[in-house]
Amino acid sequence: MTDYLDRLAQVAAEVRVDTLPGSTVEAAKRVLLDTLGAIVAGSALPENHHLARLAAARAPHGVATLLGHGAKADAGWATLVNATAGVALEVDEGNRLGGGHPAIHVIPGALAVAEERALDGPRLIESLVAGYEVGSRLGGATTPRANVHSHGTWGTIATAVAVARLGDARAQTIREVINLAASMSPANSWTPALAGATIRNLYPGRSGLAGILAVDLQRCGFTGLDDAPSDVYATILGDRFDPARAVDGLGERYRIEQNYFKLHACCRYNHFALEAVLALRRAHRFDADDVVRLRVTTIPFAARMANAEPGTTLAAKFSIPYAVAAALVLGRTDVAAFEPPALGDPRIRELARRIEVLTEPKMSPRRIDYPTAQVKVALRDGRILEETTTVPRGDAENPVPPEELVAKFLELASPVLGPTRARRVVEAAHAVETLKNVRELTALLAPE
Repeated sequence: MTDYLDRLAQVAAEVRVDTLPGSTVEAAKRVLLDTLGAIVAGSALPENHHLARLAAARAPHGVATLLGHGAKADAGWATLVNATAGVALEVDEGNRLGGGHPAIHVIPGALAVAEERALDGPRLIESLVAGYEVGSRLGGATTPRANVHSHGTWGTIATAVAVARLGDARAQTIREVINLAASMSPANSWTPALAGATIRNLYPGRSGLAGILAVDLQRCGFTGLDDAPSDVYATILGDRFDPARAVDGLGERYRIEQNYFKLHACCRYNHFALEAVLALRRAHRFDADDVVRLRVTTIPFAARMANAEPGTTLAAKFSIPYAVAAALVLGRTDVAAFEPPALGDPRIRELARRIEVLTEPKMSPRRIDYPTAQVKVALRDGRILEETTTVPRGDAENPVPPEELVAKFLELASPVLGPTRARRVVEAAHAVETLKNVRELTALLAPE
C-alpha cells in the first residue's frame, strides 16, 4: 500500500515546468522575487555582513553568491548566510497552511546548489515548487510543541527535497532524503525571537545547511528511519503529527499558490491586529494622540507577544503593542518602523503601554472563516471604534496586485543593489523559466 511519504516523494519527483499550471509557475516567480528581496535587504545588517565575510574566508573557492555582497562561498555556506539574512527583517513570505515560512527554507539552498552546478531556470522552478510542496505539507501536518519555533524544523526537509529535485532524483531517493533530513531537524525555541536575540535568525540557515548535507549523506549510503517525520514531529518537536493531513488534497493545487506575502515588517501574528488598526485609521482619520486606550483580541499565541517595552529591533517585531503603536504614531509598518530612532520614540513607547492584548481560543492564523483579530479603540472625543480582521492583505485569499509586490522588492533591494540593478533582478525573476543558467540571475544579486 502506498503511504504518505511515497505520495509526497512521487509528487516532488514528477514536478516539471512544462506540465505545471501557468498559475503555479507565476506563483513560484513571485515567491522567488519576494524572497530575494528579503535576503538582499537583510544582508546589510552588520552581523550578516560579518557572517558573509566569514563564509567567504571559510570557502574561498566557492562559486555560490552571497546575496547582497561582492563575495562567494560554497553552496553550504551560501545557504547558511542567505537564509539567515532572509529572516532578519521579518519580511519573508509564509504559508498559513504550512504553519511557517517555506520559501526561506527552500530558495537559499536551491539557488546556491543550482548556481554551483550551473543549472537552468526551469530546474530552479521545479526544485522550488517541489521543496515548497513537501515542506509546507509536513509543517502543516505537525502540531508543534508550545515553545517550538517552526523556523528550521521541517525546513531541513524542504531544502533537502529541493536539492534532490535539482539532481532529478527519483521518488525512492527523495523519500530516503526526507527521512534523513527529518532526523536532522533542529530543535528551535520561540524564546530568542521574543527576547530579541538574533541567534533566532540562524534557524533557517542551519536547517538549510543540514538539508544539503542530507542529500549528500544519502549518496554516501547513510540510511534513515522508514518514517522519520512521524518519529521526530510526533515526539520531540511536536505534540502531534498527522500523516493524513500531509497528503490531504495533494495534487489538487500546489501549496506555493496558497501562500501569503508580508506587507508589514514584523511577525505575521502582528498582522491581524495591524490590518484592523490601519483600516480604522483610514476610515475615521484619528491620530495616535487621540487614543485613550486600545484593546487587541487575537490568537492565543499573542499572550507571549504582549511586551509593551521590547528592548531590541527583533523583539519589537514580535511585540503587538509596539507594532500597533508604531503604526499609529508613524503611519507606517515597514522596516524603518522597527529600527532606531523609532525604537526609542517616546510617543510609541507611551502609546504601547496603553494597549491591552487579550486572546480568543477560537482565533487561529490558519482560519479564513473566523476573525484573526478584533481591535477596539477608545478616543478622546468619546467615540468607540471597532474593527476585525479575518485574512490579512497579501494572503492568497486576499491578494494584492503584482505591482505592489514588485514595489516591495524594489524598496528592500534598491538600497543594497542600486535601483538599476534591482530593476534588472525583477526582469530576470519574471523570466526565470527562460534562463539558460541561473548565474544570469545571481550575477545581479550583488552590489553594482
